[in-house]
Amino acid sequence: MGAPSASQNLGLGAAAIALPDVERSFTSKRWIVNASDDRQALALAQRLGVPEIVGRVMATRGIGPESAESFLDPRVRDLLPDPSDMLDMDAAIDRLARAIQNGEGIAVFGDYDVDGATSSALLARFLTAVGAVPQIYIPDRQREGYGPNARALISLKEGGAGVVITVDCGVSAFAALEAAADAGLDVIVVDHHEAEARLPRAAAVVDPNRLDETSPHRNLAAVGMAFLLAVGLNRALRRAGWYADRPEPDLMKSLDLVALGTVCDVMPLVGLNRALVAQGLRVMAGRENCGLRALADVAGLSERPGAYHLGFVLGPRVNAGGRVGRSDLGVRLLTTEDAAEAARLAHTLDEHNRDRQAIEANVLEGALQALEASAEIGPVVFVAGEGWHPGVVGIVASRLKERFNRPAFVVSVEGAAATGSARSVEGVDVGAAIIAARQTGLIAEGGGHAMAAGFKLAREKLDDLHRFLAERLDGAIGADARVPRLRLDGVLSVTAATLELIDALEHLAPFGVGNPEPRFVIAGTRVSGARVVGDDHVSCTLAGAGGGRLQAIAFRSLVSGLGQGLLNAQGAPVHVAGRLRHDRWRGRSRVQFFIDDAASAW
Repeated sequence: MGAPSASQNLGLGAAAIALPDVERSFTSKRWIVNASDDRQALALAQRLGVPEIVGRVMATRGIGPESAESFLDPRVRDLLPDPSDMLDMDAAIDRLARAIQNGEGIAVFGDYDVDGATSSALLARFLTAVGAVPQIYIPDRQREGYGPNARALISLKEGGAGVVITVDCGVSAFAALEAAADAGLDVIVVDHHEAEARLPRAAAVVDPNRLDETSPHRNLAAVGMAFLLAVGLNRALRRAGWYADRPEPDLMKSLDLVALGTVCDVMPLVGLNRALVAQGLRVMAGRENCGLRALADVAGLSERPGAYHLGFVLGPRVNAGGRVGRSDLGVRLLTTEDAAEAARLAHTLDEHNRDRQAIEANVLEGALQALEASAEIGPVVFVAGEGWHPGVVGIVASRLKERFNRPAFVVSVEGAAATGSARSVEGVDVGAAIIAARQTGLIAEGGGHAMAAGFKLAREKLDDLHRFLAERLDGAIGADARVPRLRLDGVLSVTAATLELIDALEHLAPFGVGNPEPRFVIAGTRVSGARVVGDDHVSCTLAGAGGGRLQAIAFRSLVSGLGQGLLNAQGAPVHVAGRLRHDRWRGRSRVQFFIDDAASAW
C-alpha cells in the first residue's frame, strides 16, 4: 500500500492524545467524546480515498459503507422524491396549472422569517417565469401576527387573486381559511409545521407533517416543500405544452433560496436536505441572485459561502426586517432584479440587523436576570417580560436553550396579551406541546414543529401554561440529560491544527443540525494574550505543550464563564474545545480556532 500521506496521518496524530475527562467546564458542560470504530474509520478512509480523520468523523456519525459515497457527494437528482407522492400535491398542482393557463390572479402569503421569505420568493420567481403576475403578502409581525388572517386573505381576493398559496404557515389557520373559502377564494396550504387530525378547509393542504402523510421527508423546510411544488407544477405545465412558445425555467437555479431557508430554519442536513443545501451553496457561489449578491457584499462576505454564512451572516439580515423592521423587506430583496434596489434593501436590512442585535442583548439580559431571581428552573426554561420586543423572543429562546440544555419558552407581555416563542432540544417536541396547549384552551393561537414553536395567550394564563408545559415535557428529558453536554470528535495537538486539516474536514460539509461541524479538544494548552475584542468577544493565543501556537477566539463570551475563564487563565494549563476555521485576511490564510468551551486542566 505504501506509506500513508501527510493528510492521512492527520487523524492518527490526533488520536494518540488522551481525551481529558471534563465533568464541568467553564460553561458548566460535561464533555462527551463521540465513540467510533477505528477499523471502520480506516476502512472508510481507504475505500473513499479521503484522509483518515474524515473517515473517523464519518464513523462517529454512524455513516456506514453503504451510504458513505452519497454522504460525501449528495445529488439532488438521486434523492428528490416524486412530488406527487405527497398527499394533496396533485390537487395543488392541478389548481395552480389551471390558474396559470387561464390567467387567474395568484397570490403568495408567506411567513416573515427566512424560511417564509425564501419560500415566497421561490414561488414568486417561478410563477413570474411561467407568465403569471403573482402578488406577495407578508403579514406585519406586530400588527397581524403569524399566519393567514381573514382580513388579509379577503383583501387579496378583492385585489384579483383567485387562488392563494400560503407558505410556511396555514396548517393551523382554521378560522381564516374558513372565511376565505366562504368568500370563494381557493387557498393552497404549503407548510411543514405539525398538523392536527383536523385540517383547515382548503383546496389542498400539502404538509409532510400531516398525521396521515406517509412521506419520509418530514424534515423538509417550507422552502423545500415550495421547491417540490414548483418541480411538480413545472412538470404539469410541460406536459400541457405550456413551454411551446416560452422558455422553461431552470429550477436548479432556485436552490440558493432553498439552501438559505433550510439552514436558517435549522432543518437536519441529512438526506435530501443535505443534497439541496450542498447544491444550493454551489448555485449561491455563482452570485446570480441580485438580492443575495447585494446582501453578501453588505455583509463583507468575500469567500465562497458555506452553511455557516447562511445561518449566521445572511440569514439574520434577511430575518431582521420581520423582527424589527418591515416584514416584506426580505422577500423584496430576494425577488428584485434591480441592482440599485437590491443594494438599498440590503443596506436597510443590515441596519435593522444591528438594531435587532441591541434589542436582543437587552431582552437576553432581562431574561437571565429574571431566571436568576427565580427558584429552580425545572424541566423547561419559561420566562416572561413586560414590553420585550416580540421580534426577538425566538432568538432569546435559542440562547437560553443552548445555555440550559432544555426547552426554552420566552414570552413578551403587552397589557393583557402575551406573545411567545419556544426552542427545543433533541428529543423534545415543543410543537406538539403547543398544539396540545391550544387544544386545552390555555393559548389562543399557536403551532410549530419539533424544534420551534410560537404562541399567543392571555397574560392571566402564563402561570397555567408554565405548569402545563413543565408537566407535559418533564418525562421527555431526564434529570441527567439536563446537564448541558458538548460532543467532541477527538483530540488535537496545536501543531496538528493546520490548513491541510481544515481542507480535509471540508469533505464533510455542509454542516448543521444532523451533521454538526467537527469539534476537537486541544488538551493541556496554555492561554496567553487573552483580551477583549469588539463588544463581548475574547481573543487569545493557545500554546501547545509540544510547541506551536494557535490563534483562537470565543465569540459572545465576555460575560459568560467561558470568557472570564479564558481571561483569568493566563499561563495556566487548560483544555479548550472548539472548531477549526480559515482566517482569511488580505489574500492570506491562517488557522483560527473558534472556542466553544474550555476547562481547567489542573
